[in-house]
Amino acid sequence: MMRISRRSGTPSIGVYSRVSESYAFIASDLDGGFADEVALALGVECVRTSVAGSFVVGSLMAANSNGAVVSGLAEQTELDRIGKVLNVATLEDRFNAAGNNILVNDFGAIVNPELSDTEIKLISDALGVECVRGTIAEIPTVGAVCLATNKGAAVHPGATSEDLALIKDVLKVDAIRTTLNHGVRTVSACALANSKGALVGDLTTPIEMGKLEDALDLF
Repeated sequence: MMRISRRSGTPSIGVYSRVSESYAFIASDLDGGFADEVALALGVECVRTSVAGSFVVGSLMAANSNGAVVSGLAEQTELDRIGKVLNVATLEDRFNAAGNNILVNDFGAIVNPELSDTEIKLISDALGVECVRGTIAEIPTVGAVCLATNKGAAVHPGATSEDLALIKDVLKVDAIRTTLNHGVRTVSACALANSKGALVGDLTTPIEMGKLEDALDLF
């Protein structure tokens, strides 16, 4: 059953976690109840980890069903932990906050246009999809301003019609403009989602939840 629910006490849940269709990578310092809520809402197995010694896992990691890309500052123990369930690669570029600089689902990826050809090939190989350079709402950190699944995408309200067309062309899903957490435009920081459901920060309004449900086709 598709579902969307609200997480109390943790508005910026997307900063601390990264999810795919089957797994959720959750900051090690979050309480056990959070992992239970994520597992129930998204139908995933939870893996507790840090990335580069930091708990901002969502900002430092991008993932889909094929693999994961993490900051080049990640420690070997972290790579081993993630590598038990997904192929993992490190992004050594100065834009190594992979979650902010890569917008990906199982069909394609849009990446910060300033990433090098070498890094884009690494991302493409690790995630098993074609990578296309682009911005959204003139913002290069595309992973921060859009939340995409295999069914739809919620995007920064400043996204242009050309941005929506790019998402449709590369990720093969339609996108709807919205905010979350009562007006926050960096929507990926405010929610976790896959094709099975979504979990939103507790400041998200009912109207925003409705927009997210439409955007991600959660019916």
